[in-house]
Amino acid sequence: MQVVLAASIVGKSGKVLVSRQFVDMSRIRIEGLLAAFPKLVGTGKQHTYVETENVRYVYQPIESLYLLLVTNKQSNILEDLDTLRLLSKLVPEYSYSLDEEGICTNAFELIFAFDEVITVGHKENVNVAQVKQYCEMESHEEKLHKMVMQSKINETKDVMKRKASEIDKSKIEKNRGEKGGFGPLQSLGSGRIENSFSDLSISSSGSGFGNGPAFGLDTDIDSFSNKTKGRPTSSATAPPKGLGMKLGKSQKANQFLESLRAEGEVILEDVKPSLGQSRSAAPPPTDPITLNVEEKLNVTLKRDGGVNNFDVQGTLALQILNQEDGHIQVQVKTGENQAVAFKTHPNINKDLFSNESILGLKDPNRPFPTGQASDAAGVGLLKWRMQSTDETMVPLTINCWPSSSGNETYVSIEYEASSMFDLQNIVISVPLPALREAPSISQIDGEWRYDSRNSILEWSILLVDNSNRSGSMEFVVPQADSSAFFPISVSFMATETFSDLKVVNIIPLQGGNAPKFSQRTQLITEDYQVV
Repeated sequence: MQVVLAASIVGKSGKVLVSRQFVDMSRIRIEGLLAAFPKLVGTGKQHTYVETENVRYVYQPIESLYLLLVTNKQSNILEDLDTLRLLSKLVPEYSYSLDEEGICTNAFELIFAFDEVITVGHKENVNVAQVKQYCEMESHEEKLHKMVMQSKINETKDVMKRKASEIDKSKIEKNRGEKGGFGPLQSLGSGRIENSFSDLSISSSGSGFGNGPAFGLDTDIDSFSNKTKGRPTSSATAPPKGLGMKLGKSQKANQFLESLRAEGEVILEDVKPSLGQSRSAAPPPTDPITLNVEEKLNVTLKRDGGVNNFDVQGTLALQILNQEDGHIQVQVKTGENQAVAFKTHPNINKDLFSNESILGLKDPNRPFPTGQASDAAGVGLLKWRMQSTDETMVPLTINCWPSSSGNETYVSIEYEASSMFDLQNIVISVPLPALREAPSISQIDGEWRYDSRNSILEWSILLVDNSNRSGSMEFVVPQADSSAFFPISVSFMATETFSDLKVVNIIPLQGGNAPKFSQRTQLITEDYQVV
C-alpha cells in the first residue's frame, strides 16, 4: 500500500527549502528524517532510493537540489517513482529558476501543486496540464462577480464626488446668504445703489485715472477680493478728479474671516508690499549714513548626507541721506575666513582697500551719491563670494526619515544647527502627497501649519540658539513613497555673516567730525533645499 509521508525539496547540504507532509506527523520527526537524508546518500551511486529501518527515501537530483519523497517501506516503489517523475515535471513549471532563491520565492505555488498530485499519502490520477488547470481555478462566475463589485465601487465613488461637490456649493451659498456677497445687478436696486461700495477711502496716487497708477491698493486688497467676498455696507464718497481710490477691508469682511476660522478653514492673509517698501520691511534709515551688510545663502544638501552646492554671495551697500555727508571714506574690518573672496566696485580705489581696508572713490573730489530714506538698496561698495563642499560650514542640516508600516507612512524630521550662528524665523517646508485632511502631528519642537492648497507642511521655529541647536518633528500620513517628501525647502535669517565684515569708522575727507553712522547686518536664505 503506497503511503507518501512527505514531498520535499532540499539542498545537497541538507537545507530544507520546501516540505509538504501528507500524514499526521510532528515537526520534530519530519525534520529528523530530512536531516538524516544527506548522510544516507552516497557519492557515485546511481540508485534513486535509500532505505532505513522505518522509511524509504525516493529522490531525484534537480541541478544543485534534490526532489525527495519520504514513504513507508510498504509502499509500491514503482508507483513512488511515477509520482516522483510527475513532481519533477511540475517543479520547473512553477519555479523557472531551479536554485534556492527560485524555490523559496515560489514555495506556496509548489505546495499547492504537490497537494493536487498527492492526497492523504496517495497519488491522484492527474497529469501536468490538469494540475496547472486545478491550481489556476479560473471561474467565469468569479470574474463576473468581481466586475459587478468593481462597477458598484466606481459608481459609489462617483456618487460621493457629486455629493461632496453639492455640499461644498451649498456651504458657499449658505455663507454668501448669511454674510452677504456680490449678487446680481438687480439686487442692488430699490435705492441701495449708494450702499453697494464700502470703506472707500481716498488717497492721492498720481495724476488721475488716465496717467500713472490710478489705484493705491491697501496691503489687504488680495485677501478682501479673493477670500472674503463680503458685501460692505457703508456709503461711498465720489473720488475727486486727480485722486485714486483706496480699498480697505470692511468690518463684515473681518467677521466673515473669523467665522471661516471658527469652522476650521485655513485663511491666508496675503500681505503684499506697497509702493516704496521692500519685502523685508526693513525700517527706513534714520542716521545720516547707513551701511547694509547682506549675505545670501544658496545651498543644496543631499538627503543621505553631503553637500551638492554651497554658495554665499555678500554685498556691502552705502546709504547717505544728506549730500554734505557724501565726501567720506569707509574703513572696514574683515573676518578671518580665508575662503571669502572680496571684489570692489569699479569706482572704488582697489589698492586703498587691499592695503588699508578703506573703501573710497578713485576720485576723492567726487562725493558718494545720496538717496532718500526709501532707497533701500543703497550704493554697492563691495561684494564677495564663498563656495565650499565642507558640510561643517552648513548652518542648518535636515534629516528626513520616512518609514512605511501597513497603510501609513511615519515621517521623522530633525534639524541640527551649527554653533556659528543664532538663527531666526526658521521655516522648514516639507512637501506632502495630496491629502484630504491635515497630517497627524505626534511630536514637534516648535509650531506647524498645513498649506492644503499646495500640500505643504510648514515647520516653524522662532529662534535657534544654544538652548535648542537640535529639534525634531514626527507626523503620520497615508502610505506614500519616500520621494514624495522631497525636496525640502528651508528659510531663515541671522544677524551674523560668514565674512564677519564690520564697519569700524567713517573718515570725512573735508574735515570736521565724522558723521554718525549705523550698520545693518543680515544673513538670509535665497535657495536652501534638501533634495
